[in-house]
Amino acid sequence: MLRKLYPYTRGYRKWIAAGIVCSAMDAIFQLLIPLVMADIVDVGVANGDVSFIVRKGVQMVVMAMVALLFGLGSAAFSSRAGMGFGANLREAEYACVQDFSFSNIEKFSTASLVTRLTSDVNAMQMTLMMGMRLLVRAPVMLVAALVLSIRLSAQLSRVFLVSIPLLAVFIAALMMKVGPLFRSLQEKTDALNLVVQEDLTGIRVVKSFVREDHEQEKFAGRNDSLRSTSEQAFGAVVVNMPVMMLIIYGTIIAVMWFGGRMVYAGTLPVGDLTAFFSYITEILMSLMMVSMIFMMMTRSIACARRICEVLDEKPAISNDRAVPGAEVETGSVDFDHVSFRYGAEDTGWTLEDVDLHIPAGATVGILGGTGSGKSTLVSLIPRLYEAQEGTVRVGGRPVSDYTMEHLRDAVSVVLQKNTLFSGTVRENLLWGDPNATEEQLLAACRAACADEFLDRLPNGLDTDLGQGGVNVSGGQKQRLCIARAILKQPKILILDDSTSAVDTATDAKIRRAFREELKDTTKLIIAQRVSSIADADTILVMDHGRLAAQGTHAELMESCEIYRDVYKSQQEGVSIGG
Repeated sequence: MLRKLYPYTRGYRKWIAAGIVCSAMDAIFQLLIPLVMADIVDVGVANGDVSFIVRKGVQMVVMAMVALLFGLGSAAFSSRAGMGFGANLREAEYACVQDFSFSNIEKFSTASLVTRLTSDVNAMQMTLMMGMRLLVRAPVMLVAALVLSIRLSAQLSRVFLVSIPLLAVFIAALMMKVGPLFRSLQEKTDALNLVVQEDLTGIRVVKSFVREDHEQEKFAGRNDSLRSTSEQAFGAVVVNMPVMMLIIYGTIIAVMWFGGRMVYAGTLPVGDLTAFFSYITEILMSLMMVSMIFMMMTRSIACARRICEVLDEKPAISNDRAVPGAEVETGSVDFDHVSFRYGAEDTGWTLEDVDLHIPAGATVGILGGTGSGKSTLVSLIPRLYEAQEGTVRVGGRPVSDYTMEHLRDAVSVVLQKNTLFSGTVRENLLWGDPNATEEQLLAACRAACADEFLDRLPNGLDTDLGQGGVNVSGGQKQRLCIARAILKQPKILILDDSTSAVDTATDAKIRRAFREELKDTTKLIIAQRVSSIADADTILVMDHGRLAAQGTHAELMESCEIYRDVYKSQQEGVSIGG
């Protein structure tokens, strides 16, 4: 795990090295102070030499100031290195998520990815910051203090043969207990974040169904589960301090008892006993720091594993088979006996043996019931998913011949779930073409019939849409998303039920604009209304993942019972409504 995370310290290794040196020097200077103090007691006080005491006192102050400077340097360097490491880790993790295909993202919940990018990374950078200071300082202090205490009195140092093994056994037992708890803690955090994310995203649905109480109960349940796990994990960690203090004070009492007898017997100078007490404190405090590091690392290991799961996840779709220089020249689409399923464990095919040819510039309607495979079919064209069997071709070449950047730049997709981002109307439209002029933006809005409401917005194109486009209706949001797709001037335009929230008159205007302004663009329109695709060059009828029929409206009315039934049911609905 260290090997996997080490590359992300790039650019901050010099600060890590400087921090380590400062921590070691801080510890060394602090360890020298008790020796000077022992000289003051054994020589200065014993002989009544005031000048010696003053000289040694100044020496102690200088040592303390130097130690303080090294301590400040250690804190500054470790903070810079820790924050830089965290930034590199977040950037790498986010870059991995951007490369994921839909199937990769589905392995992690959105809430879990947010937690891994935030709190898990925060835990890692705090570990580096504290570890740089404590992992160096504590061992140096421990070893040096042990050596110096043995140098003062090897006999009295035997007390450590009891206290240090006791502390080691206790720390090991505690780590074994809290390790699984910390991993569970992060998983419970994921679960809580998922509820919060769903409730905030779907707050209108929650309120419209008057489900506030139900969602509060769900939140309370997961919150209580997180609280319970936190209490277990941090409760075990809290036990660390009183046990450590018990061992420390027990050791001090033992040294007072045995050391006092040695001073009384004249085998140990008073100054050496005083210095020994200082070293006891340093040794045991070092052990406390080591235990704190182990507790911190136990949680960090759980977080590191979760981060590495994201970093190690291989994108299901890559550019490995791309042909250098291949670009989409035409908007023709071919499905050559294509079959697809979402999961390897799925027993049935979502799409099965789909075989069709769509010429460039054609308008194709796609109709079918829920779960018939309509959205899956069009998702294979820009390689949002990869077909397991058969070949999908665009412009006469397999989609794997193109880099995903070139392929998706040639294909505009307006998904079933319309997404706008926080910012202005202009900023959202410029996703289609960052270099689009004002005239091009307005032309795209006219083609998508978005100009009908654009004039009513307070600042026109510069109106702030709020988070997710909350300031516009569903139909307005759909039209803005269509305008954004048109701005790309794509070879292929896919509308996945993207006019469901607009009225039939507006729907007809949008389709007319497509015919007039996107003549060379292949248009695939998934629709629930027959009227939206009746004038298409070809209509595909999907049924349980298979291509049940294809043809014009007139041909399907004669030959396809599924299409005929849908048309009649909608016509009857219109008559009843009228």
